[in-house]
Amino acid sequence: MAKTGLVMEGGAMRGMFTAGVTDVFLEQGILFDGAIGVSAGATFGCNYKSRQIGRAIRYNKRFAGDKRFCSFWSLRKTGDLYGADFCYNQIPNVLDPYDYKTYRENPMPFYVVASDCETGKPVYKELKTCDENDLTWMRASASMPLCSRIVEVDGYKLLDGGMTDSIPLKYFEENGYERNVVILTQEKEYSKKPNKLMPLIAHSLKKYPALVKAMANRHVVYNEEKDYVFEAEKAGRALVICPEKSLGISRTEKDPEKLEYCYQEGRRIATERLEEIKKFLKK
Repeated sequence: MAKTGLVMEGGAMRGMFTAGVTDVFLEQGILFDGAIGVSAGATFGCNYKSRQIGRAIRYNKRFAGDKRFCSFWSLRKTGDLYGADFCYNQIPNVLDPYDYKTYRENPMPFYVVASDCETGKPVYKELKTCDENDLTWMRASASMPLCSRIVEVDGYKLLDGGMTDSIPLKYFEENGYERNVVILTQEKEYSKKPNKLMPLIAHSLKKYPALVKAMANRHVVYNEEKDYVFEAEKAGRALVICPEKSLGISRTEKDPEKLEYCYQEGRRIATERLEEIKKFLKK
């Protein structure tokens, strides 16, 4: 039987769509041999490995308006739009406890993608325990340029994985995952445009020219990766789950009703395609 993988794109708060899809997977007992997430695909997708149905939408709705969670106050005070201590310590360890035990005992490998500031290349890391070091890698994967500090861990200087590999299907295929479900947070017709903030990004990251170059070319790479995903679907190697139209929310959406809408869209589409998904994974 083919080795199966789950590939989760980022997209900040559009990741509530992914959370809806993966919660349906958990409820239906749909399991994979491995999973990989980028940015929000990692920070929300890790709840699939810990099997905590509803956790991602619950804490995001609860804390969306909290200045410690995501705000310009946090950016000024800490250097991160999404507060590092609040998001990666207070929430998982105190306010909405993460199930580290289930995560560790679940044999499914879980990987994240971050971008190496020095080389401008993606770095892939398996998170085996979700301990403090692993959470630092997860934070690195979701640390967007201009609104996050560079994350230093294990000898790397890292930022958002979406800068260099937004949809790591090819990486998973190269590592033996032959049949993959890919969750995107943009509609099929979406095409990424050049980043209008490139002058600011280039200035803020002037010490890292390789990463600046990668970011300037990101729209080209993203669109090529997206085309590759749908070509893989046509070839029968992948099954793509994505919104039917733009989710219509900002990357830093704070409206609980809009977050719930995105989550429910993920649930609806996953439920409607349930038999198709099960059949694909059994091939």
